[in-house]
Amino acid sequence: MSDINIVSNEDPISETGQFYQLFQEAFDAEELVKCTLSKPRQSGELKNIYLRPVTLKKELKIAVTYRYKTRDEVKNHSCLEAISLLEQYLGTYFLNSDLITTRKIHALSISKSARPLLTTRKLSQEKQVDTAHDRRKKRLLEPGASWLHALGITSAQGIVLASSQDKWRQINKFLENIAAVVQSAKLPHDLHIADMGSGKGYLTFALYDYLTQHLGYHATVTGIELRPALVEFCNKTAKESGFEGLNFIAQDILQYNPPRMDMLIALHACDTATDLALAKGIKAGAGVLVVAPCCHKQIRKSMATRDSMRSIMKFGILEERQAEIITDGIRALLLESEGYKTHVFEFISTEHTAKNVLITAIKGGISDIRKADVLGNVQEIKGAFGIERHYLEVLLAGDSEI
Repeated sequence: MSDINIVSNEDPISETGQFYQLFQEAFDAEELVKCTLSKPRQSGELKNIYLRPVTLKKELKIAVTYRYKTRDEVKNHSCLEAISLLEQYLGTYFLNSDLITTRKIHALSISKSARPLLTTRKLSQEKQVDTAHDRRKKRLLEPGASWLHALGITSAQGIVLASSQDKWRQINKFLENIAAVVQSAKLPHDLHIADMGSGKGYLTFALYDYLTQHLGYHATVTGIELRPALVEFCNKTAKESGFEGLNFIAQDILQYNPPRMDMLIALHACDTATDLALAKGIKAGAGVLVVAPCCHKQIRKSMATRDSMRSIMKFGILEERQAEIITDGIRALLLESEGYKTHVFEFISTEHTAKNVLITAIKGGISDIRKADVLGNVQEIKGAFGIERHYLEVLLAGDSEI
């Protein structure tokens, strides 16, 4: 016998009314976990509404989170006020709502013709109710770290500054991606990492902190940066933070040839500097490569589209975006041809930074057949867009010294 119960009635009020009654009963019995409103009737700024119980001054309330495209707004209400809110939005603005209790999920779906369907499903495992007002989000980095204050991201009290919110999100999102890469890769405990073009070192410090303090690696991380003043500042901050395995050197990445490199990081290295960093990592036998490219000038200058795409490429912004796609697409294929399992994805919303593409590559997991096929793909792409060469291709072929 099915554990799903469908409640259906010709009178629409009975089903929506029953849903509100279930909400009231779950709240009164302290079994309400959360309630979500989704599937807007029309596109707009408001994407979802989330309701959950919270304890405020020893009184149980409902915290309502209004999720917009670019922000969240939270308001606290009584249960009756929350039900009034459900009545206001269900059917008029949102068509779906899931009421999750400790033992069941009640799902209300409303058609555009205002006909509701209420279903109830038992949970295989009982859920717990969390009524804490300030639920801490699990982060891979704590804002109280001294180096965050030294780099101007937090106050002396460990509070993220309003002007640094985007940078803070970028750092945490970067660490989330690094966590997934490290989990997938087989890396030595005494990990050696090169960060080529480290700049002020926001992500370099975050990486070292995460690997050593959270994962327990005995890591050596070297930041390579041309500007001596930044190198001096970062080395001073690393020393004051007690990061013995973190150091920075003032050097061109072209001249950097370490005896060992297990992981390569190159974030926002301009144009062909990304290719140079990738080639360095590949030839050093690095097991992991992580790059965030920018300024795709080399391919854009050499593109000479020969087919119907030519009429589109006359628009500068479209040509620029196409050059970015082709540049990074060929990079990914060339990494596969060298035996790396590669992913290309957006690692943070463009709301926070326009330089938001991340390429990760882990050595192994690519068949010899795939390695051969991708080189053919590269030639086809180059031919379609009239490209004579891709700089990473030149570097890997040994036609240019690195």
